[in-house]
Amino acid sequence: QVQVVESGGGLVQAGGSLRLSCAASGSTLSANVMGWYRQAPGKQREMVATISSGDITNYADSVKGRFTISGDNAKNTVYLLMNSLKPEDTAVYYCNAVRTGVFRYNVWGQGTQVTVSS
Repeated sequence: QVQVVESGGGLVQAGGSLRLSCAASGSTLSANVMGWYRQAPGKQREMVATISSGDITNYADSVKGRFTISGDNAKNTVYLLMNSLKPEDTAVYYCNAVRTGVFRYNVWGQGTQVTVSS
């Protein structure tokens, strides 16, 4: 069974940086798309950034220019480098891995808390 595990969250001051990591395991078949989503208290979960197996990236407007998503296909791992963090970036960040086709899967991690203090 495919699982994804996030790491790297924490508390940082505004203007600081954090790097999140997400490793997928349990399948020899790599994900087609991996991404990061976040959910702040009282708000819906939103897409932050995604990356395809072909290294095509997509970002939410609110993080463009500040966040960078990258991946290691061989390790089935994705990273999110977050720079110039703002208090409004505070949320639980979730990793998602999707594989389409016959051996498809769509899995979520347990989430990692990112808190940005002003």
